[in-house]
Amino acid sequence: MEDHKQKLEVVEKPTVNDIARVAGVSLATVDRVLNGRPGVRAVTVQKVQKAIDDLGYVRDTAAANLARKRVYNFLFVLPDADNEFLEALSKQIVEQSRDQFIERTRLKIQRVAPFEPQDIVEILDGVEGKEVDGVAVFGPETPSVRDAVKRVRDKGIPVVALVSDLPSSDRDHFVGIDNVSAGRTAAQLMGRFVHKKGKVLVLTGSRLARDHLERRQGFDLVVAEDFPHLEVVASVEGRDDPDLIYKMMPEIFETYPDLVGIYSSAAGNAGLIQFLSESKISKDLVIIAHELTPLSREALTRGTFDALISQDSGHLVRSAVRLLRATSDKVPFNKAQERIRIDIYLKENLPP
Repeated sequence: MEDHKQKLEVVEKPTVNDIARVAGVSLATVDRVLNGRPGVRAVTVQKVQKAIDDLGYVRDTAAANLARKRVYNFLFVLPDADNEFLEALSKQIVEQSRDQFIERTRLKIQRVAPFEPQDIVEILDGVEGKEVDGVAVFGPETPSVRDAVKRVRDKGIPVVALVSDLPSSDRDHFVGIDNVSAGRTAAQLMGRFVHKKGKVLVLTGSRLARDHLERRQGFDLVVAEDFPHLEVVASVEGRDDPDLIYKMMPEIFETYPDLVGIYSSAAGNAGLIQFLSESKISKDLVIIAHELTPLSREALTRGTFDALISQDSGHLVRSAVRLLRATSDKVPFNKAQERIRIDIYLKENLPP
């Protein structure tokens, strides 16, 4: 029986020389088209673009940027709030700025007062293309913020909404979990953990925050559909302020003595944890909270919290940087890679 050796077929990637050959133009013309420089007739641009499409040419933007000494400057606009999730997010930005140095990418943080749209507007209106190549915004969705984001994009600067979406602003991308699904997940956990009739409180940051509103929306839908023994009372705004939440808790329990559960859908968990540790609230109270931090991990381990819904802060920052870079360079990106996963933690499955 004759042996047949398999041939290893090597497919070489098309180059700019191939584009020039297929389009019938010079290398200089191809270079002008690829870099969007003027001086090329529209019909020639079309011929070059057709050659690119036919060949399946994908530009090596890293090499091109290195050749022209391109440096990316990305700005992260974050709330100036005292909570561990924002601390973790900020830490990731600082660490990845060091890691991205070799990739010629610089990351900068600018703080704004929590849930204050005008502060965000002032920063966005000060953004110029000569200094900033892309912006990631973590803030409330209001008409003024929406219009400011549009003005930034009109300057040719890409914008990513971080953690909380800004869909009405025509932002380029959203980086964060599906917050409606997160709320639905919290409701499923609450309904399965609570075995008696009673009221459930939702602690939120602000009614201006779209991520908090979407979590409440998902939570309400599942409770109404699957757990009629639970009654979800009006949301309480904690402004992501641990001290404010701590001070509000006694009045909340006086108002709702039959509380069987609390869904902490925002930050500010420190105030809730402090109150629960100092009070004589029933151990049967079920607490579902957000974000795995050192403080929430300890609360989960001790049994103060029953479950945590979390998102990877490192993945959030890496994804924001990749999407801003891809949008700036007008190149494709991997949608699956940029999907932020909803993580559910119990004390039994906490990562080391």
